[in-house]
Amino acid sequence: MTAEISTMRRRSHLSLILFRTTALVALGLPMQATAQEGTAEEPYVLAPITLRAGQQYTGAIDGYLATSTATGLKSGAPLTEIPQSVSVVTSEELQDRAPTNVDEAVAYVPGVTSGIWGVDDRYDQFLIRGFDLGTSGIYRDGLSSKAQNFTGFVIDPYMIERIDVLRGPASVVYGSNDAAGMINIITKRPVFDQFAEAQLSYGSHDTASIGLDAGGALDKDKTLAWRLTALKRDGASEIEGSEDDRDMVALGLTWEPTDRTSVTLLGHWQKDDRTPNVFLPVAGEDYPASYGDLPYDFTDSQHDFNRFATEQTSIGWQARHDLTEQLTLRQNFRYARQRTDYRHLYFNGMHDPDWNPTEDSMNYAAFAVDEVARHTALDNQIEYRSKLAGGDNTLLFGADYVRQEVDGTSAYDASYQIDIRNPSYDFDVTYPAIYQNSRTVVTEKGVYLQDHLKLQNGVSVTAGLRRAWVENKAYNRLTDSTARQKDTATTGLLGLTYDMGNGFVPYASYTESFTTNIGQKFDGSQFEPTEGKQYEVGLRYVPTDGNMMLSAALFEITKTNVLTSDPDHPQFSIQTGEVRHRGLELEARGALSDRFSLIAGYTYLDPKITRSQDGDEGNLTARAPRHQASLWMDYDFQNTMDGLSLGGGLRYIGSSYGDNGNTRQVASYTLVDMAVHYEWDDYTVALNVNNVLDKEYYATCDTSVGCISGAGRNATLTLSRSF
Repeated sequence: MTAEISTMRRRSHLSLILFRTTALVALGLPMQATAQEGTAEEPYVLAPITLRAGQQYTGAIDGYLATSTATGLKSGAPLTEIPQSVSVVTSEELQDRAPTNVDEAVAYVPGVTSGIWGVDDRYDQFLIRGFDLGTSGIYRDGLSSKAQNFTGFVIDPYMIERIDVLRGPASVVYGSNDAAGMINIITKRPVFDQFAEAQLSYGSHDTASIGLDAGGALDKDKTLAWRLTALKRDGASEIEGSEDDRDMVALGLTWEPTDRTSVTLLGHWQKDDRTPNVFLPVAGEDYPASYGDLPYDFTDSQHDFNRFATEQTSIGWQARHDLTEQLTLRQNFRYARQRTDYRHLYFNGMHDPDWNPTEDSMNYAAFAVDEVARHTALDNQIEYRSKLAGGDNTLLFGADYVRQEVDGTSAYDASYQIDIRNPSYDFDVTYPAIYQNSRTVVTEKGVYLQDHLKLQNGVSVTAGLRRAWVENKAYNRLTDSTARQKDTATTGLLGLTYDMGNGFVPYASYTESFTTNIGQKFDGSQFEPTEGKQYEVGLRYVPTDGNMMLSAALFEITKTNVLTSDPDHPQFSIQTGEVRHRGLELEARGALSDRFSLIAGYTYLDPKITRSQDGDEGNLTARAPRHQASLWMDYDFQNTMDGLSLGGGLRYIGSSYGDNGNTRQVASYTLVDMAVHYEWDDYTVALNVNNVLDKEYYATCDTSVGCISGAGRNATLTLSRSF
């Protein structure tokens, strides 16, 4: 397999003296001025190279178009042979747009709605095809990295190489997963060409950071390579008194004694001090308009009680060995641990929902979590390549295991009242009473088969089957009791693509999913898994130069066994819900010329609640906009103003409802982003601005706790140098 990988743009901030000092002290050895991030067998200069075996789907990507993925098909395949919608946020897009979190990184992917919970630094949260995945749809290097209770295992974009977004069910190869899809974060790996980059940045809300990314071969035969990525940030968000601090170190080591064997060790440590979100009531909707809007010095602040402090570590490996030219073994493993200290005084609704003028206070609840979460993921694969029916056949058998453990306490006190006519956080908050002290362990075991047959006539057939076993065990220390729950599920997929030989590739697929529901019905019986199925047809077009891909997809997703309120026992739930989302997605991604690159997308969605005991049948699903559109363009002024490039983008999010009852509408909004880069010698200076016009909007609203504002303007100036 060949690919063209250009020299990576190097960025950082402020003092050049500090750059040089940081890089030399951290590395302790000289570095080549031209740093290569592609995984090449031989050094290169702006020329095609052969990628090292087993690493075709990692490494820097020159441009905005990735042509292959190992997310939709674990054995790896060109995007045009995947019978589902897949978009890739490339390394160059990440460099150009410089997102501060994963939310922002996927903001220009069609079918994805980012920033749905406004100014919320705790987690990466988004919708895919109108379904709110929260933090349950995130994978890292092909292994589950889902949230556990209030633990999110957040990954900094500085340590990310690319992000693959798979839309639609993925349970056959990834196990328990929502029908909407998933994102697979690919972290930076060691490379065999020596490089180093140092960067400094300063931005809005007095946020400053320093970063270092370096690596190279450790021996002259280039069988051993290393990479160190580190970041330190001290800052805040637009909320008064907030924190946005991070210390992060990621270390990788790759051993490739031959082209048949590769082992990569990946370690990561990260410490964060961040800020919870802020829902607030709106005049005329949550309380009488005659009281007027809440003052800015209140809406722009939080109580000193609030905090979100975490410390996480992870260690794992990715190993591959070719037993023969036809048979390959792989093993991927990661163990992660996070300690979370979370405290939040938040708006809990109006004191009197009937707007009684004698009771005009806002109820606030103090909530606290002190927990330790552990996440273990293991995936073993056997891949067999052969000839079948005159075509190339790849059969993958896998057995995986995921163990999620959360141990800690939760506390709650909803006794605080704030006068809406004179709101203030000038009062003491004590640590609330503990209402939960438990240890929960969820384990999932699965075996799966995936087969991919590429025939000589241009037809590719993909089929898969999984059997999964899930067990949930919860020990309640307050009652000295243990609850157990077991589920099983079988899911499948079948898809076809057809390369017509003229650049057009139509496809069709049927895929299934399942997610486990924890808890019991009123009669004591366990909930069954929520099941999902999707029908999708699409068309891709790749011009002869291969620099652009145009995609269109029509889909229908149906989820059954959805939890709804029990009408006879409101404190319990029953499984009579059904949700059906239909839609159209359009995407253009790549380069129009050697100077002009673009990403464009449009999504139309028809999100319906088709069955419910809550009285919501026929309504639109909460927070799912019917229309979304985005456009990002980047122009390189080569030959006229060498080194200068200018990027800009528009994001339109249509109106939606904040609740399934469709009683509260959230208005549409359009955001403008921009990026300016200038390179000279080994230096790069960059200015990135999100929400350039400082648009004020609500990210979402709720019938009981008001609305949450979307992120305002955020600007960052970065100066970097490559060594």
